[in-house]
Amino acid sequence: MAENPFFAPSDLPYELPPFADIREEHYLPAFERGMAEQLAEVDAIASGTEPPTFANTIAALERSGRILDRTATVFFSIAASNSTDGIMEIEKEVSPQLTRHSDAIRLNRALWARIKQVSTEDAEESWLLEKYRDDFVRAGADLSEPEQDRLRALNEELSTLSTAFSQSLLKASTESALVVTDPKELDGLDEAKIESLRKDDGTYVLPLLNFTAQPGLAQLTDRDVRRRLYELSVGRAPGNFGVAAKMAGLRAERAALLGFPSHAAYTVANQTAKTVEAVEEMLGQLVGPAVRNAKKEAEALAEQAGFAIEPWDWPYYSEKVRQARYDFDGSAMRPYFELNRVYRDGVFFAATKLYGVTFAERSDLGGYHPDVTVFEVLDGDGSRLGLFVLDPYARATKRGGAWMNNLVDQSFLFGLRPVVMNNLNVTKPASGPTLLTYEEVNTAFHEFGHALHGLFSQVRFPRVSGTSVPRDFVEYPSQVNEMWVTWPEVLANYAKHHETGEPMPAELVEKLKAAEKFNQGFKTVEYLAATLLDWSWHKLAAGESVADPEAFEAGALEAAQIAFPLVRPRYRTNYFAHIYAGGYSAGYYSYIWSEVLDAESVEWFKENGGLTRANGDHFRGELLSRGGSIDPLTAFRNFRGREAGIGPLLARRGLS
Repeated sequence: MAENPFFAPSDLPYELPPFADIREEHYLPAFERGMAEQLAEVDAIASGTEPPTFANTIAALERSGRILDRTATVFFSIAASNSTDGIMEIEKEVSPQLTRHSDAIRLNRALWARIKQVSTEDAEESWLLEKYRDDFVRAGADLSEPEQDRLRALNEELSTLSTAFSQSLLKASTESALVVTDPKELDGLDEAKIESLRKDDGTYVLPLLNFTAQPGLAQLTDRDVRRRLYELSVGRAPGNFGVAAKMAGLRAERAALLGFPSHAAYTVANQTAKTVEAVEEMLGQLVGPAVRNAKKEAEALAEQAGFAIEPWDWPYYSEKVRQARYDFDGSAMRPYFELNRVYRDGVFFAATKLYGVTFAERSDLGGYHPDVTVFEVLDGDGSRLGLFVLDPYARATKRGGAWMNNLVDQSFLFGLRPVVMNNLNVTKPASGPTLLTYEEVNTAFHEFGHALHGLFSQVRFPRVSGTSVPRDFVEYPSQVNEMWVTWPEVLANYAKHHETGEPMPAELVEKLKAAEKFNQGFKTVEYLAATLLDWSWHKLAAGESVADPEAFEAGALEAAQIAFPLVRPRYRTNYFAHIYAGGYSAGYYSYIWSEVLDAESVEWFKENGGLTRANGDHFRGELLSRGGSIDPLTAFRNFRGREAGIGPLLARRGLS
């Protein structure tokens, strides 16, 4: 395997992975060699005879594992974006191996003894040193041998279960899809959308996206079809209930082993929230107003429908009420939201105005799929900043949702510039332009906020590069970037009719803004229900078992006073990928925790002139460029000039 492309750094610009050269048979040998090489490097550090210093211990650890890093970065990006049966088999095999590998490093007593002796006067080095010490303690470095053995077993089992949950959910997106034979049942969807759903056997298949309220529920006119779609959505991957309950129990045991009363307490201890009580205090301020608003909205929907609505009716009749009350029809915006124009004249335009960066498509640089586009990003002075990789379309081989990840981490240690990727799940039309919904446009700006966090990173060490910040802070910059979606100068530049080029009518924009707070009760309850469900699963104490996960779910929502039959959680337990197949266990609260900071920041931008280069440079310099190299709330205070309060968030959501 001398030709294995992972064995040496890519020779493409910015070390973009050479996707054209990578084959499935390259992964396992690269993982094997990468893990062996890093363990040898770690053993050399741990057995060093020189007194431990930052350079020969922490910086040396930062330099270790380059083959493994390249391999894992590409593999897990492909597993999420363009998986195959072969990739899924490799994932099953390698995930527990990687868990064992991580434990072998962080439970290395000789290495831990050296780390504890390191000291440094440099501020960035001190911050990184504390991160390493926290990582090792939280990984069990101070446990006894028998306790570490049990921890290793728990970690490996959790890794295996997480892979099983993820793969089950990926299959369910198509296996539980809505299948119809008569296109009349899809009345309400536009013709292009219906045509994109037609399969070779004459059926029409509407796959499930990874949340409860499927987009089709707002458009399908046939109530029974809406019911079928909704029931498929909430009932998918039923085997995942048991997997989730098992994982929650194992996480509780691991937390107790590490000295915490629950996995929630373990998780928040190194986040900006710090304590369970701080999270619960914030959530407690939102539940009552959100439920009251949702109940008022339900009354309006029932009046519009003329009957007692069911959960599958809510999205459909909320659009009807929105049209009646605000004379606003969301579908009327789609002709003005063409995918390429949204990015080039909207997302990129706003970034150029704020930060001076420019974007040039690199058709000579390929991705892992024909739908992937690569852009070179240049800074305001014309210097090379990094690459932005865009993969916008849904497919059966891609997991649901939208996300950003780094293909190459910026660091001065390695002299690397960032390569960042955004994945969306937009339905690709059979022909013609790709027209987005307003929600999809918002998602594009949101994910690009993450991309900017990665692109603007200016740090020495990869461990703190870009979005390597606490989970309850990482969503904050991306949420701020959503403010430019309807900013007049930005909207006028990209919201143009895909056929005529005419700008979106001003009255449609005004109606959108007037209608934005409508249905916020639903959206907030849906989100809070998922958040509190996550919290309930992860407040279990060691030894608590859940025999009936669905009953536990219902009881948890009742206990949190968020149970409302017409609004189920945005994610139920069986398809809650954030917490069982991602990094958000006991962390889904992060979105609204970050939104407190976001709402404060949007207020600051508006107070200081909005879309200006001076404002962008301030946000970039004090916050986006710092990655995880300083305390995140210090970075926020340096930008905002004060602590954050919840008032702007309550006002934004109509909950004050």
